[in-house]
Amino acid sequence: MKNLLKKDGVQSFVASLICILLGLLIGYIVLLFINPTGAGAAILEVLKNFFHYSKPSLQLKNFGNTLVKTAPLLMCSLSVLFCYKVGLFNIGAAGQYVAGACAGIYCALKLGWGWLPCLIAAVVCGAVFGVAVGLLKAYRNVNEVISGIMLNWIGLYLANMLLSGVKEVASPYTLHIKTEAAKALLPSLGLDKLFNGNQYITLAIPLSVLLAVAISVILNKTKFGYELKATGLNRNAAKYCGMAEKRNIIVSLAIGGALAGLGGALLYLTDYEQWLCTGSSVPGMGFNGIAAAFLGGLNPIGTIFSSYFIQHITSGGAFVDKTMYCSQISDLISSIIIYLCGFVLFIKYAMNKVIASRENKAAAAVKSDDVPAKDADETKGGEA
Repeated sequence: MKNLLKKDGVQSFVASLICILLGLLIGYIVLLFINPTGAGAAILEVLKNFFHYSKPSLQLKNFGNTLVKTAPLLMCSLSVLFCYKVGLFNIGAAGQYVAGACAGIYCALKLGWGWLPCLIAAVVCGAVFGVAVGLLKAYRNVNEVISGIMLNWIGLYLANMLLSGVKEVASPYTLHIKTEAAKALLPSLGLDKLFNGNQYITLAIPLSVLLAVAISVILNKTKFGYELKATGLNRNAAKYCGMAEKRNIIVSLAIGGALAGLGGALLYLTDYEQWLCTGSSVPGMGFNGIAAAFLGGLNPIGTIFSSYFIQHITSGGAFVDKTMYCSQISDLISSIIIYLCGFVLFIKYAMNKVIASRENKAAAAVKSDDVPAKDADETKGGEA
């Protein structure tokens, strides 16, 4: 059992499970203070999500809706994870997500492009935002957190300004891509039939999973991935070994930005949501990607499951009884759980400390038992 707990994968799983349980417990305690009558039912509704419906057909359709929003969340979590492996905290994933969403929507509604050029435009715009952060970090040592946060807001207001030209006349939302630019909709590949005809199920879901696998291979099985991780561990050592540490920083942030930008397009090119041109806050998808990356143990494959879980509870919060709690309570519960998900690395660190402490105590006990035995042997030898 002790040897099993030393494995990184097992530690990540246990730490993630502890964080989830703590989040649910704290959320339950908060609900008890607000209205103890429905606290247990509210937590169950969050966990049930689409199982709230009794008909299997409705369950399947709403399960598809959860998957639709899981795909962009997975892309944002991969963006954060990829940059973190290079020692960078890509909090600018939110702005890169906005840039990609804006590019995809604008190219579809204003320029009339097809879905593939729209995706490429989203990737490029997200990468440009990432490169901007990378250049500042590599050549002026500007903290990527500061520049990333600033670009988040620049991206938001640029998107609002550009997309105001393609919004509905009577509302602040952009036009429906399905009716105004049907060729920009992502193809379903027949997957919609598996989810009771859910029209929003597209290639975004398998594409995001395939990219997670590709990122895992790149980071763990290629020279390029090794150089990126080496740069993250020690920039000076990487430079001494002949690695282009500045290039690696810029490239990693460009790839991170491209992933987040693609995530934005994967959501809006399904026509599942319309962009709010009067929005004054950065979409939470990019920030939730941070929690998903850490909950997945900073493993690309783990982020597939953690991204789904976070989106599952986020969507499940909509089913909380609004007659007992205000409409914001679902967001509060989800936010508490998501916040606790960020402590996975801390719990892994605590687990390693406990294991190391026990091993040291065991080694010290064995050593103390050996010393008297050795002294006794020496005494017998002297008497002889």
